[in-house]
Amino acid sequence: MTTPDAHATSPQPTPPGHRRVRPVAVPMVMARAVLAALCGGLIWGSAMGSTQTQVGGIYSCIDAQGKRHTSDRPIPECLDREQRLLNRDGSERRTVPPRMNAEERALAEERKRLQEQAAAAQKDAVRRDRNLMMRFPDEPAHTKAREAALDDLRRAIVVSERRLKDLEEERKPLVAETEFYKGRKLPFKLKSKLEANDAQQQAQRDIIQNQQAELVRVNALYDAELARLKRLWHGAAPGAAD
Repeated sequence: MTTPDAHATSPQPTPPGHRRVRPVAVPMVMARAVLAALCGGLIWGSAMGSTQTQVGGIYSCIDAQGKRHTSDRPIPECLDREQRLLNRDGSERRTVPPRMNAEERALAEERKRLQEQAAAAQKDAVRRDRNLMMRFPDEPAHTKAREAALDDLRRAIVVSERRLKDLEEERKPLVAETEFYKGRKLPFKLKSKLEANDAQQQAQRDIIQNQQAELVRVNALYDAELARLKRLWHGAAPGAAD
């Protein structure tokens, strides 16, 4: 025997004079269609808002035949030249560059690279000039630095020349010893000492020559610095061309 559910709701009697309204079941397919329509409307409204935000400019140009064109989108007749993008009030928003082929694009990129290099070089020139003025606020400061640098080189040359004279003195007794072997082959030991002395003297002469060349180079460097500093001290802008 089946026991009735205690929680089941008994049907309520319909009051006299009233018709009982049955709930209408909405098919699932129809519900989905309604939802899709609502979503589509929202998306369309959003897209229209976005489009209206983006649109609003006027393209203007003069083509190769001299004819003026205006449009709400890029003008096909002027793709090979600049187009002006105007606001609704006629003011210019920006300039649209011409479309480029591969060769033109490569040339444009090369121009851009060279411009960036020139800008970097100019920046370096400004920095060098400012550092130069900080190191040498006046000519006496520059002269002092020049003399200090040249003195170091001069002292090094003196040391090298003294070493060369020592080698020349060391050679004299070796040469005197060769007098005992006139017409004969020199002993290996004596010959080796003479050859070593010759090599050391030549090396020392090369050192002195390089030191003297460095002396000239450093002096020329300070001359160029002084010429640049004189222009800067007299008001030339850092990085300005000579």
